[in-house]
Amino acid sequence: MLALPPRWARAGSVAVALVGAVLAPLLVLVLAGQGQSEVAVIERSGELLLRHGTPYLAEPQTVAEYTPYLPGMALFGLPRALFGADGWPARLLGDARLWCTAVFLGCLAAAVRAHGRGAVTLTAARASASAPGRLSSASGGLAPGGGPTVPVRPVAGPAVPALTAPVLTGPVLTVAALVASPLVALPLCVSGVDLPLTGLCVLALALAGRARPVAAGSALALACALKWTAWPAVAVAAALLAATAGRRAALRAAGTAAVGTAALVLPSALRAPGPLVEQVFAFPTGRGGLPTPASSPLPGRLLADLAPGGWYAALALLLLAGLAVARSLVRHPPRDAVAAADRLAVGLALAFLLAPAGRYGYLALPAVLALLPRLSGSPRIPRASLAPRRSRRPRPWSAPTAAPRPRTPQVVSAP
Repeated sequence: MLALPPRWARAGSVAVALVGAVLAPLLVLVLAGQGQSEVAVIERSGELLLRHGTPYLAEPQTVAEYTPYLPGMALFGLPRALFGADGWPARLLGDARLWCTAVFLGCLAAAVRAHGRGAVTLTAARASASAPGRLSSASGGLAPGGGPTVPVRPVAGPAVPALTAPVLTGPVLTVAALVASPLVALPLCVSGVDLPLTGLCVLALALAGRARPVAAGSALALACALKWTAWPAVAVAAALLAATAGRRAALRAAGTAAVGTAALVLPSALRAPGPLVEQVFAFPTGRGGLPTPASSPLPGRLLADLAPGGWYAALALLLLAGLAVARSLVRHPPRDAVAAADRLAVGLALAFLLAPAGRYGYLALPAVLALLPRLSGSPRIPRASLAPRRSRRPRPWSAPTAAPRPRTPQVVSAP
Protein backbone atom coordinates (compact mmCIF):
# COMPACT_ATOMS: atom_id res chain seq x y z
CA MET A 1 0.00 0.00 0.00
CA LEU A 2 2.90 2.37 0.64
CA ALA A 3 4.04 2.20 -2.99
CA LEU A 4 0.59 3.13 -4.37
CA PRO A 5 -0.62 6.70 -4.95
CA PRO A 6 -2.52 8.18 -1.96
CA ARG A 7 -5.92 7.77 -3.58
CA TRP A 8 -5.37 4.12 -4.49
CA ALA A 9 -3.69 3.42 -1.15
CA ARG A 10 -6.75 4.60 0.77
CA ALA A 11 -9.09 2.55 -1.38
CA GLY A 12 -6.85 -0.52 -1.09
CA SER A 13 -6.67 -0.19 2.69
CA VAL A 14 -10.44 -0.02 2.99
CA ALA A 15 -10.81 -3.05 0.67
CA VAL A 16 -8.40 -5.08 2.77
CA ALA A 17 -10.27 -4.07 5.93
CA LEU A 18 -13.59 -5.10 4.41
CA VAL A 19 -12.26 -8.51 3.44
CA GLY A 20 -10.55 -9.14 6.76
CA ALA A 21 -13.17 -7.69 9.11
CA VAL A 22 -16.44 -8.42 7.29
CA LEU A 23 -16.32 -10.84 4.36
CA ALA A 24 -14.02 -13.57 5.73
CA PRO A 25 -15.45 -13.86 9.27
CA LEU A 26 -19.04 -13.60 7.97
CA LEU A 27 -18.55 -16.49 5.55
CA VAL A 28 -16.80 -18.62 8.18
CA LEU A 29 -19.57 -18.07 10.75
CA VAL A 30 -22.36 -18.62 8.24
CA LEU A 31 -20.92 -21.86 6.86
CA ALA A 32 -20.20 -23.10 10.38
CA GLY A 33 -23.73 -22.22 11.51
CA GLN A 34 -22.50 -20.07 14.38
CA GLY A 35 -23.86 -16.74 15.54
CA GLN A 36 -25.89 -15.08 18.25
CA SER A 37 -29.31 -16.42 19.21
CA GLU A 38 -31.04 -13.60 17.31
CA VAL A 39 -30.20 -15.28 14.00
CA ALA A 40 -31.98 -18.50 14.99
CA VAL A 41 -34.94 -16.50 16.33
CA ILE A 42 -35.39 -14.66 13.02
CA GLU A 43 -35.10 -17.84 10.97
CA ARG A 44 -37.61 -19.63 13.19
CA SER A 45 -40.04 -16.71 12.96
CA GLY A 46 -39.81 -16.84 9.17
CA GLU A 47 -40.71 -20.52 9.18
CA LEU A 48 -43.62 -19.89 11.55
CA LEU A 49 -44.85 -17.03 9.39
CA LEU A 50 -44.78 -19.23 6.31
CA ARG A 51 -46.61 -22.13 7.98
CA HIS A 52 -49.01 -20.47 10.43
CA GLY A 53 -49.28 -16.85 9.33
CA THR A 54 -47.73 -15.50 12.54
CA PRO A 55 -44.08 -15.44 13.67
CA TYR A 56 -44.90 -15.98 17.36
CA LEU A 57 -45.22 -19.18 19.34
CA ALA A 58 -48.42 -19.37 21.33
CA GLU A 59 -46.82 -20.59 24.57
CA PRO A 60 -43.02 -20.08 24.65
CA GLN A 61 -41.27 -22.01 27.39
CA THR A 62 -37.71 -20.64 27.16
CA VAL A 63 -36.13 -17.30 26.35
CA ALA A 64 -34.95 -18.64 22.99
CA GLU A 65 -38.57 -19.25 21.99
CA TYR A 66 -39.51 -15.59 22.40
CA THR A 67 -39.57 -13.38 19.29
CA PRO A 68 -39.11 -9.77 20.49
CA TYR A 69 -39.49 -8.29 17.00
CA LEU A 70 -42.40 -7.04 14.95
CA PRO A 71 -43.67 -9.25 12.10
CA GLY A 72 -41.58 -7.47 9.45
CA MET A 73 -38.40 -9.00 10.87
CA ALA A 74 -39.68 -12.47 10.00
CA LEU A 75 -39.23 -11.67 6.30
CA PHE A 76 -35.48 -12.09 6.76
CA GLY A 77 -36.11 -15.64 7.96
CA LEU A 78 -38.14 -16.69 4.93
CA PRO A 79 -35.04 -17.70 2.87
CA ARG A 80 -34.12 -20.29 5.52
CA ALA A 81 -37.63 -21.71 5.36
CA LEU A 82 -37.45 -21.88 1.57
CA PHE A 83 -33.86 -23.12 1.05
CA GLY A 84 -33.42 -25.21 4.17
CA ALA A 85 -30.00 -25.99 5.69
CA ASP A 86 -28.80 -29.00 3.68
CA GLY A 87 -25.53 -28.26 1.91
CA TRP A 88 -23.40 -25.15 1.91
CA PRO A 89 -25.33 -23.31 -0.88
CA ALA A 90 -28.61 -23.59 1.02
CA ARG A 91 -26.87 -22.79 4.30
CA LEU A 92 -25.32 -19.71 2.74
CA LEU A 93 -28.42 -18.41 0.95
CA GLY A 94 -30.74 -19.09 3.87
CA ASP A 95 -28.78 -17.30 6.57
CA ALA A 96 -30.67 -14.24 7.82
CA ARG A 97 -27.46 -12.24 8.33
CA LEU A 98 -26.77 -12.11 4.60
CA TRP A 99 -30.20 -10.66 3.85
CA CYS A 100 -29.95 -8.18 6.71
CA THR A 101 -26.57 -7.09 5.36
CA ALA A 102 -27.91 -6.81 1.81
CA VAL A 103 -30.75 -4.52 2.91
CA PHE A 104 -28.35 -2.46 5.04
CA LEU A 105 -25.86 -1.95 2.21
CA GLY A 106 -28.64 -1.23 -0.29
CA CYS A 107 -30.05 1.47 1.97
CA LEU A 108 -26.59 3.00 2.44
CA ALA A 109 -26.04 3.10 -1.33
CA ALA A 110 -29.40 4.80 -1.84
CA ALA A 111 -28.68 7.27 0.97
CA VAL A 112 -25.25 8.13 -0.47
CA ARG A 113 -26.89 8.72 -3.85
CA ALA A 114 -29.56 10.95 -2.31
CA HIS A 115 -27.02 12.89 -0.26
CA GLY A 116 -24.76 13.23 -3.30
CA ARG A 117 -27.52 14.77 -5.39
CA GLY A 118 -28.36 17.16 -2.61
CA ALA A 119 -24.68 18.08 -2.29
CA VAL A 120 -24.45 18.74 -6.03
CA THR A 121 -27.44 21.08 -5.88
CA LEU A 122 -26.11 22.94 -2.87
CA THR A 123 -22.63 23.23 -4.35
CA ALA A 124 -24.03 24.53 -7.63
CA ALA A 125 -26.02 27.18 -5.79
CA ARG A 126 -22.95 28.28 -3.81
CA ALA A 127 -20.84 28.35 -6.96
CA SER A 128 -23.43 30.50 -8.73
CA ALA A 129 -23.67 32.86 -5.78
CA SER A 130 -19.90 33.24 -5.66
CA ALA A 131 -19.63 34.15 -9.37
CA PRO A 132 -21.48 37.45 -9.84
CA GLY A 133 -20.10 37.85 -13.34
CA ARG A 134 -21.86 34.69 -14.51
CA LEU A 135 -25.38 35.79 -13.55
CA SER A 136 -28.00 37.14 -15.89
CA SER A 137 -30.81 39.43 -14.75
CA ALA A 138 -34.48 39.04 -15.52
CA SER A 139 -36.15 42.14 -14.12
CA GLY A 140 -35.21 45.33 -12.34
CA GLY A 141 -35.76 46.68 -8.85
CA LEU A 142 -34.14 48.53 -5.98
CA ALA A 143 -32.31 47.04 -3.03
CA PRO A 144 -32.75 48.39 0.49
CA GLY A 145 -29.41 50.15 0.17
CA GLY A 146 -30.47 51.94 -3.00
CA GLY A 147 -28.66 49.73 -5.55
CA PRO A 148 -30.37 47.66 -8.20
CA THR A 149 -31.50 44.16 -7.25
CA VAL A 150 -32.84 41.60 -9.68
CA PRO A 151 -33.82 37.92 -9.56
CA VAL A 152 -30.89 36.00 -10.99
CA ARG A 153 -30.43 32.61 -12.55
CA PRO A 154 -27.09 30.81 -12.92
CA VAL A 155 -25.67 30.49 -16.40
CA ALA A 156 -24.54 26.95 -17.22
CA GLY A 157 -20.79 26.52 -17.40
CA PRO A 158 -18.01 24.04 -16.78
CA ALA A 159 -17.18 25.40 -13.32
CA VAL A 160 -19.99 23.70 -11.41
CA PRO A 161 -19.30 20.07 -12.51
CA ALA A 162 -15.64 20.56 -11.64
CA LEU A 163 -16.60 21.57 -8.10
CA THR A 164 -19.04 18.69 -7.54
CA ALA A 165 -17.03 15.80 -9.01
CA PRO A 166 -15.33 14.76 -5.71
CA VAL A 167 -18.72 14.51 -3.98
CA LEU A 168 -19.56 11.27 -5.78
CA THR A 169 -16.41 9.38 -4.75
CA GLY A 170 -15.43 10.46 -1.23
CA PRO A 171 -18.58 9.35 0.67
CA VAL A 172 -18.45 5.82 -0.74
CA LEU A 173 -14.95 5.30 0.64
CA THR A 174 -15.76 6.75 4.07
CA VAL A 175 -18.96 4.73 4.44
CA ALA A 176 -17.07 1.57 3.45
CA ALA A 177 -14.48 2.36 6.14
CA LEU A 178 -17.26 2.68 8.71
CA VAL A 179 -18.69 -0.70 7.64
CA ALA A 180 -15.26 -2.26 8.17
CA SER A 181 -14.93 -0.72 11.65
CA PRO A 182 -15.80 -2.79 14.75
CA LEU A 183 -18.88 -0.59 15.31
CA VAL A 184 -20.58 -2.17 12.28
CA ALA A 185 -18.48 -5.21 11.37
CA LEU A 186 -18.97 -7.02 14.68
CA PRO A 187 -22.80 -6.91 14.78
CA LEU A 188 -22.89 -7.56 11.04
CA CYS A 189 -21.01 -10.84 11.40
CA VAL A 190 -22.59 -12.23 14.56
CA SER A 191 -26.16 -10.92 14.46
CA GLY A 192 -27.19 -8.30 11.89
CA VAL A 193 -30.56 -7.62 13.54
CA ASP A 194 -30.31 -3.84 13.90
CA LEU A 195 -28.60 -3.21 10.55
CA PRO A 196 -31.73 -3.11 8.33
CA LEU A 197 -33.43 -0.75 10.80
CA THR A 198 -30.39 1.53 10.84
CA GLY A 199 -30.08 1.62 7.07
CA LEU A 200 -33.79 2.31 6.57
CA CYS A 201 -33.75 5.16 9.11
CA VAL A 202 -30.72 6.76 7.45
CA LEU A 203 -32.36 6.40 4.03
CA ALA A 204 -35.65 7.86 5.30
CA LEU A 205 -33.91 10.93 6.75
CA ALA A 206 -31.93 11.38 3.53
CA LEU A 207 -35.13 11.28 1.48
CA ALA A 208 -36.85 13.64 3.90
CA GLY A 209 -33.93 16.05 3.55
CA ARG A 210 -34.55 16.04 -0.22
CA ALA A 211 -38.28 16.79 0.32
CA ARG A 212 -39.55 13.38 -0.84
CA PRO A 213 -42.25 12.65 1.75
CA VAL A 214 -43.82 9.54 0.17
CA ALA A 215 -40.47 7.80 -0.35
CA ALA A 216 -39.36 8.75 3.17
CA GLY A 217 -42.63 7.47 4.61
CA SER A 218 -42.26 4.18 2.74
CA ALA A 219 -38.77 3.64 4.16
CA LEU A 220 -40.06 4.50 7.62
CA ALA A 221 -42.90 2.00 7.25
CA LEU A 222 -40.43 -0.79 6.53
CA ALA A 223 -38.29 0.22 9.51
CA CYS A 224 -41.26 0.52 11.88
CA ALA A 225 -42.46 -2.96 10.88
CA LEU A 226 -39.14 -4.44 12.07
CA LYS A 227 -38.82 -3.06 15.59
CA TRP A 228 -40.74 -0.46 17.55
CA THR A 229 -37.40 1.20 18.24
CA ALA A 230 -37.80 2.89 14.84
CA TRP A 231 -41.08 4.61 15.71
CA PRO A 232 -39.43 7.84 16.99
CA ALA A 233 -37.88 8.25 13.52
CA VAL A 234 -41.34 9.10 12.14
CA ALA A 235 -41.58 12.17 14.40
CA VAL A 236 -38.05 13.29 13.51
CA ALA A 237 -38.61 12.93 9.75
CA ALA A 238 -41.95 14.74 10.03
CA ALA A 239 -40.28 17.62 11.90
CA LEU A 240 -37.58 17.84 9.23
CA LEU A 241 -40.15 17.93 6.43
CA ALA A 242 -42.34 20.45 8.25
CA ALA A 243 -39.38 22.81 8.66
CA THR A 244 -38.12 22.48 5.07
CA ALA A 245 -41.06 21.44 2.85
CA GLY A 246 -44.17 22.41 4.79
CA ARG A 247 -46.75 20.76 7.00
CA ARG A 248 -48.50 19.03 4.13
CA ALA A 249 -45.32 17.13 3.23
CA ALA A 250 -44.84 16.15 6.88
CA LEU A 251 -48.39 14.80 7.06
CA ARG A 252 -47.90 12.84 3.84
CA ALA A 253 -44.75 11.19 5.20
CA ALA A 254 -46.34 10.38 8.56
CA GLY A 255 -49.49 9.04 6.90
CA THR A 256 -47.51 6.87 4.50
CA ALA A 257 -45.46 5.48 7.38
CA ALA A 258 -48.56 4.74 9.48
CA VAL A 259 -50.48 3.05 6.66
CA GLY A 260 -47.47 1.01 5.53
CA THR A 261 -46.65 -0.13 9.06
CA ALA A 262 -50.26 -1.14 9.69
CA ALA A 263 -50.37 -3.11 6.43
CA LEU A 264 -47.24 -5.07 7.43
CA VAL A 265 -48.03 -5.61 11.11
CA LEU A 266 -51.80 -5.96 11.40
CA PRO A 267 -52.22 -9.35 9.65
CA SER A 268 -49.98 -11.10 12.17
CA ALA A 269 -51.20 -8.94 15.04
CA LEU A 270 -54.83 -9.84 14.43
CA ARG A 271 -53.95 -13.51 14.14
CA ALA A 272 -52.03 -13.64 17.44
CA PRO A 273 -52.54 -10.41 19.42
CA GLY A 274 -51.69 -11.89 22.82
CA PRO A 275 -48.31 -13.41 21.91
CA LEU A 276 -47.36 -10.23 20.03
CA VAL A 277 -47.99 -7.99 23.05
CA GLU A 278 -46.30 -10.44 25.40
CA GLN A 279 -43.17 -11.04 23.32
CA VAL A 280 -42.68 -7.69 21.58
CA PHE A 281 -43.60 -5.19 24.30
CA ALA A 282 -43.74 -6.89 27.71
CA PHE A 283 -40.71 -9.19 27.44
CA PRO A 284 -38.11 -6.58 26.31
CA THR A 285 -39.12 -4.20 29.11
CA GLY A 286 -38.84 -6.82 31.86
CA ARG A 287 -42.57 -7.50 32.25
CA GLY A 288 -42.81 -10.80 30.40
CA GLY A 289 -43.34 -14.29 31.70
CA LEU A 290 -39.58 -14.89 31.72
CA PRO A 291 -36.81 -12.44 32.70
CA THR A 292 -35.17 -10.74 29.78
CA PRO A 293 -31.44 -11.39 29.21
CA ALA A 294 -30.96 -7.66 28.51
CA SER A 295 -29.60 -6.84 31.96
CA SER A 296 -26.65 -4.50 31.48
CA PRO A 297 -26.20 -2.14 34.47
CA LEU A 298 -27.51 0.94 32.70
CA PRO A 299 -29.26 3.71 34.73
CA GLY A 300 -32.78 2.52 33.89
CA ARG A 301 -32.00 -1.07 34.83
CA LEU A 302 -30.34 -0.04 38.10
CA LEU A 303 -33.31 2.15 38.99
CA ALA A 304 -35.80 -0.61 38.15
CA ASP A 305 -34.00 -3.02 40.53
CA LEU A 306 -33.55 -0.45 43.29
CA ALA A 307 -37.02 -0.52 44.87
CA PRO A 308 -40.45 -2.09 44.33
CA GLY A 309 -41.56 0.99 42.41
CA GLY A 310 -38.30 1.39 40.57
CA TRP A 311 -39.70 0.02 37.30
CA TYR A 312 -42.36 2.74 37.24
CA ALA A 313 -39.78 5.39 38.14
CA ALA A 314 -37.58 4.32 35.23
CA LEU A 315 -40.61 4.37 32.93
CA ALA A 316 -41.51 7.89 34.14
CA LEU A 317 -37.98 9.12 33.41
CA LEU A 318 -38.16 7.51 30.00
CA LEU A 319 -41.42 9.32 29.21
CA LEU A 320 -39.99 12.63 30.43
CA ALA A 321 -36.97 12.19 28.16
CA GLY A 322 -39.28 11.46 25.23
CA LEU A 323 -41.32 14.59 25.95
CA ALA A 324 -38.13 16.66 26.12
CA VAL A 325 -37.00 15.40 22.71
CA ALA A 326 -40.48 16.01 21.28
CA ARG A 327 -40.45 19.56 22.62
CA SER A 328 -37.09 20.19 20.99
CA LEU A 329 -38.50 18.98 17.66
CA VAL A 330 -41.33 21.50 17.92
CA ARG A 331 -39.31 24.49 19.11
CA HIS A 332 -36.10 23.82 17.17
CA PRO A 333 -36.87 21.48 14.27
CA PRO A 334 -33.93 20.03 12.31
CA ARG A 335 -33.14 21.67 8.97
CA ASP A 336 -31.11 18.93 7.27
CA ALA A 337 -30.57 15.18 7.41
CA VAL A 338 -27.51 15.43 9.66
CA ALA A 339 -29.35 17.47 12.30
CA ALA A 340 -32.32 15.08 12.09
CA ALA A 341 -30.06 12.05 12.55
CA ASP A 342 -28.42 13.72 15.55
CA ARG A 343 -31.81 14.34 17.13
CA LEU A 344 -32.88 10.75 16.54
CA ALA A 345 -29.58 9.45 17.92
CA VAL A 346 -29.99 11.52 21.10
CA GLY A 347 -33.55 10.29 21.58
CA LEU A 348 -32.63 6.64 21.11
CA ALA A 349 -29.58 6.93 23.35
CA LEU A 350 -31.74 8.36 26.14
CA ALA A 351 -34.30 5.61 25.59
CA PHE A 352 -31.70 2.86 25.84
CA LEU A 353 -30.09 4.40 28.91
CA LEU A 354 -33.34 4.94 30.82
CA ALA A 355 -35.23 1.81 29.75
CA PRO A 356 -35.95 -0.70 32.55
CA ALA A 357 -33.99 -3.31 30.59
CA GLY A 358 -31.21 -2.84 28.08
CA ARG A 359 -27.77 -3.77 26.82
CA TYR A 360 -24.61 -1.83 26.10
CA GLY A 361 -24.76 -3.05 22.52
CA TYR A 362 -27.96 -1.11 21.92
CA LEU A 363 -25.96 2.14 22.05
CA ALA A 364 -24.22 1.18 18.80
CA LEU A 365 -27.43 2.07 16.93
CA PRO A 366 -27.47 5.80 17.84
CA ALA A 367 -23.70 5.97 17.27
CA VAL A 368 -24.07 4.66 13.71
CA LEU A 369 -27.06 6.95 13.11
CA ALA A 370 -24.97 9.96 14.09
CA LEU A 371 -22.01 8.95 11.90
CA LEU A 372 -23.55 7.65 8.67
CA PRO A 373 -25.23 10.86 7.39
CA ARG A 374 -22.00 12.79 7.92
CA LEU A 375 -19.89 10.22 6.11
CA SER A 376 -22.35 9.75 3.26
CA GLY A 377 -21.97 13.35 2.09
CA SER A 378 -25.14 14.93 3.45
CA PRO A 379 -25.08 18.69 2.78
CA ARG A 380 -25.32 20.92 5.82
CA ILE A 381 -27.35 24.10 5.69
CA PRO A 382 -25.33 26.99 7.14
CA ARG A 383 -26.97 28.75 10.04
CA ALA A 384 -26.43 32.08 8.33
CA SER A 385 -28.68 31.03 5.45
CA LEU A 386 -31.59 30.16 7.72
CA ALA A 387 -34.31 32.72 8.24
CA PRO A 388 -34.29 34.11 11.78
CA ARG A 389 -37.01 32.80 14.02
CA ARG A 390 -39.73 35.19 15.01
CA SER A 391 -39.70 36.25 18.59
CA ARG A 392 -42.86 35.20 20.39
CA ARG A 393 -42.58 37.93 22.99
CA PRO A 394 -45.24 40.63 22.50
CA ARG A 395 -44.01 44.00 21.49
CA PRO A 396 -44.29 46.69 24.12
CA TRP A 397 -47.49 48.70 23.63
CA SER A 398 -47.14 52.32 22.84
CA ALA A 399 -49.89 54.86 22.35
CA PRO A 400 -50.36 55.94 18.77
CA THR A 401 -49.04 59.36 18.09
CA ALA A 402 -51.33 61.79 16.38
CA ALA A 403 -50.28 62.92 12.96
CA PRO A 404 -49.20 66.54 12.87
CA ARG A 405 -51.80 68.87 11.46
CA PRO A 406 -50.83 70.67 8.31
CA ARG A 407 -49.93 74.22 8.99
CA THR A 408 -52.03 76.76 7.18
CA PRO A 409 -50.30 79.84 5.96
CA GLN A 410 -51.14 82.94 7.96
CA VAL A 411 -52.46 85.83 6.00
CA VAL A 412 -51.42 89.22 7.31
CA SER A 413 -53.71 92.01 6.21
CA ALA A 414 -52.31 95.34 5.32
CA PRO A 415 -53.09 98.17 7.73
